[in-house]
Amino acid sequence: MRRTALAATGAVLVLTLAACAGSGSGSGGSSSGTVPVPTDPSKVTGTITVLTNRTDQVQDGTTKRYAAEFAKVYPHVTVKFQGLTDYEGDVKIRMNSKNYGDVLSIPNSVPLKEYPTFFAPLGTAADLSKTYDFTDHATVGGKVYGIANIGTANGFVYNKAVWKQAGVTTWPATPQQFLDDLKAIRARTGATPYYTNYHDGWPMTNWGNALGSPSCDPAANDKLADTKEPWAPGQDLNVVDSLLFDIVHGKLSESDPDTTNWENSKALIGTGKVATMWLGSWAVVQMQDAAKKAGRNPDDIGFMPFPVQKDGHFCSVVRPDYQYAVNVHSKNKAAARAWIDWFVNKSGDAQAALSISSVKGSPLPADLKPFQDSGARFIHLTNDKTALVDEIDKASEIGINNQDYPQHIVDVARGAAGGDKDSVFKDLDAKWSQAQGTLG
Repeated sequence: MRRTALAATGAVLVLTLAACAGSGSGSGGSSSGTVPVPTDPSKVTGTITVLTNRTDQVQDGTTKRYAAEFAKVYPHVTVKFQGLTDYEGDVKIRMNSKNYGDVLSIPNSVPLKEYPTFFAPLGTAADLSKTYDFTDHATVGGKVYGIANIGTANGFVYNKAVWKQAGVTTWPATPQQFLDDLKAIRARTGATPYYTNYHDGWPMTNWGNALGSPSCDPAANDKLADTKEPWAPGQDLNVVDSLLFDIVHGKLSESDPDTTNWENSKALIGTGKVATMWLGSWAVVQMQDAAKKAGRNPDDIGFMPFPVQKDGHFCSVVRPDYQYAVNVHSKNKAAARAWIDWFVNKSGDAQAALSISSVKGSPLPADLKPFQDSGARFIHLTNDKTALVDEIDKASEIGINNQDYPQHIVDVARGAAGGDKDSVFKDLDAKWSQAQGTLG
């Protein structure tokens, strides 16, 4: 099962609200509705349900082990897990009622401004931002409604052995170098140079997370609010989407995108049948595990940044993964808050996944050490205009962080849809500019 990097989205959650905005204190809440971490574990009681997209952890016993460890600290709390394969779809439906678990990962489809309606505040931004990264992604009115367990850097998961067989041992520093390297892989190895994961769709949404990498600009997302033509030459989205288009148009990806399979792609890259995929750093350990299961060397799986340098440095945008929240209707808010605090700080889940812990001061995982050694910069995007960008994206019907948008680029590039690269970008610019005008 994947981890889904949380990104700003223009999708609107259509819900019949069962209750008004969530500031009720419930069990363990303060008079202001904020749910602090309990100070006396022996006094925290109740049974809580945790909704999770990590069905793999439910199936392999990882969640059971976590619950047992948690019980050593909070002996009077029982933790139950519900693993959901279609997490986004299932939770969105559940949120039409009050019954959406006690702890849940905030679905991407919930607009930031609606967080207080569904989730209990966990503390003030001024306080929690001292301990955790990414709190700004879940802050409304100075209160934080979700805490991420991990952050994910964005880049290409690649099979180093295949790239070396093709004669490439250094990271490409320009899009053209990257394309040339893929051509070398096609010519000198039996591997598919690039794998889109087109069919499952959701892996393609990660292309939207490249925003900010070419420019190395923390304000890259905020600037979309005032940029009339985000796909004009030189703009981040032009650079990113041009690379995707050129990969497919140059026949450097799988021959039939309609037949790709996410689970199978792990084995394909692990065994060297596929050379490269654009994903988050969360995927590295899964590909390494696949290589190990196939009897291959897991160290063959590496991670490289987007092929553009700014002032001699690669840049990788780091975004929060799903952020954990307490259901505003939970009758066991103190126990739910205790679970979030323990899971993020004590479970070791971030380290086991070779991911970036959201806890400030935590060391980088081993898979990102090459980034650190190369002097790559990790960029955290600012969120000052996220709400406005979301509104423009929604009005334009583009869906920058949805799968339809990059899938259409692939379709045009492979000839399954009309147009060419220039016409695609002109159409996107026109939709974006019109949406800006509509919103005034």
